[in-house]
Amino acid sequence: MAMASEKLLVQCLVATLLLIAAVEGAKETTICNIPLKKLEQCKPAVTGENPPPPTKECCSLIKQADLTCLCNYKDALPAFQIEPSRAFALPQKCKCKHAVPPQCKP
Repeated sequence: MAMASEKLLVQCLVATLLLIAAVEGAKETTICNIPLKKLEQCKPAVTGENPPPPTKECCSLIKQADLTCLCNYKDALPAFQIEPSRAFALPQKCKCKHAVPPQCKP
């Protein structure tokens, strides 16, 4: 039961952040050091049966991301058709210097 309420809380938090981004309009809203408008650049690399490698643009975003912060959203990723294990494999694929926190690994 607690796991379900945690998942719901995370999903509500993500929905709230997306709503804030829509309302803010011209202001560039960020989450974990990544501009929300640019998150789509990484979606192909973390969705589908055989995702392509991350693009240079995606890797640029991942290199500036706060991975510990992103880990807080791990349970909400499937709601956006994002496979968490693929999402947290991006730093290695992008040759990032900072490692994925242990709690983020599947």
